[in-house]
Amino acid sequence: MNIGIAAATIVGGFVFPFTIRMMWGKMVENWGAIGGWMAAAFIVGTVWTMNHGIPNSMIHQSGGAWIDMAWSAGVGVFVASVLTGGKISKSLTNIFAAVVGGVLGGFILSLFL
Repeated sequence: MNIGIAAATIVGGFVFPFTIRMMWGKMVENWGAIGGWMAAAFIVGTVWTMNHGIPNSMIHQSGGAWIDMAWSAGVGVFVASVLTGGKISKSLTNIFAAVVGGVLGGFILSLFL
């Protein structure tokens, strides 16, 4: 992996949580629950296409490991929340649930992939 591909991968990983933090809450504030659904469709769909769905996408994954965009969103939003004054202790239950869900989902996928 050269420097350009590495930089594009890092920026691609940054764009998703940054866009979530900047837009998702505003869409929900302005349009209510339907704003959350629209954010899910537009933000996730647009960033996924930019990162994975076009021929010269930003994210370049090499090797056998596969990382989902949810990892980027989770880490990015968590770090941004901590840096803006959020308490880590309040998030431990959610982090535990996310890890258990990810392991369970990975196990289920491994049964048929």
